[in-house]
Amino acid sequence: MTNPFPFSAIVGQDQMKTAMILTAIDPGLGGVLVFGDRGTGKSTAVRALAALLPPITVVQGCPVNSEAPQDCPVWANVTDHTTTERPTPVVDLPLGVTEDRVTGALDIERALAHGEKSFEPGLLARANRGYLYIDEVNLLEDHIVDLLLDVAQSGINTVEREGLSIRHAARFVLVGSGNPEEGELRPQLLDRFGLSVEVASPNTVEERVEVIRRRDAYDRDHAAFMAKWQAEDATLRDAILAARAALPQVETSDEILHDCAHLSLALGADGLRGELTLLRAARALAALRGAGRIDRAHLRDIAPLALSHRLRRDPLDDAGSSARVARTVADTLP
Repeated sequence: MTNPFPFSAIVGQDQMKTAMILTAIDPGLGGVLVFGDRGTGKSTAVRALAALLPPITVVQGCPVNSEAPQDCPVWANVTDHTTTERPTPVVDLPLGVTEDRVTGALDIERALAHGEKSFEPGLLARANRGYLYIDEVNLLEDHIVDLLLDVAQSGINTVEREGLSIRHAARFVLVGSGNPEEGELRPQLLDRFGLSVEVASPNTVEERVEVIRRRDAYDRDHAAFMAKWQAEDATLRDAILAARAALPQVETSDEILHDCAHLSLALGADGLRGELTLLRAARALAALRGAGRIDRAHLRDIAPLALSHRLRRDPLDDAGSSARVARTVADTLP
């Protein structure tokens, strides 16, 4: 099987790569929404990052990728408690998918006839401890998106049919991508994504040539290309693991909390999810950069990713949400 394109070899798209890395450091950030042109490396970045991360340890045969035998659901009837390593899962959720395919399905006939709970795990079980990727998320049916966001928030998938109930762990990073020309997400759904990024095709000849050169090398001499970028991916992997370890020790001052609240109020962001996400993302960024405490530079750098999709529309402002955030950050956090 061909290895995914190396994460370090992706040309440009720095904000998208930063957002992906921060979710690897702190999966509790709430996922990433990537809006932009087709062919800008959105799905490539997700698979590349998952391939870059160290493999996860799982119990052999556990359908939800549990690390310890006691964490495997009872209904799975896992008797072999040996463990193995497998790559961080990346599960694609196709458009038109049914709810049963996402959450899993109960065999009601078997339950009634034999008194046994028989459960066929769905995509959420496979995505546990990994990534769930939705291309064209703006075209996905609303009730499926609501379901995914609720599960992503709670970390538990619950299936109830005819008085029977099944629960299992479903902790994953939700990554949605789409083209705004094909429709927009509802504001309440936008707000549930932790970070958002707007990507565009490279606008210089030099960048476009470099994209072509690297992709051509990847296709023509795969082994040599992977070997060339192996060291850079390994360096990034070590940085992510170090940041994960340092994350709990990153200090947060009262001044930073005031800055988060002040910035959200200045932008008119609804609710408190913006401040909380801004704080968590800034902490992850500080850990990535080896800083022992959050400072204003971290807030300034991460604010467009954490807040731009939470703004109310302003018909009198044609600058766009990212520009509005940047402008307000400059005024609020000098």
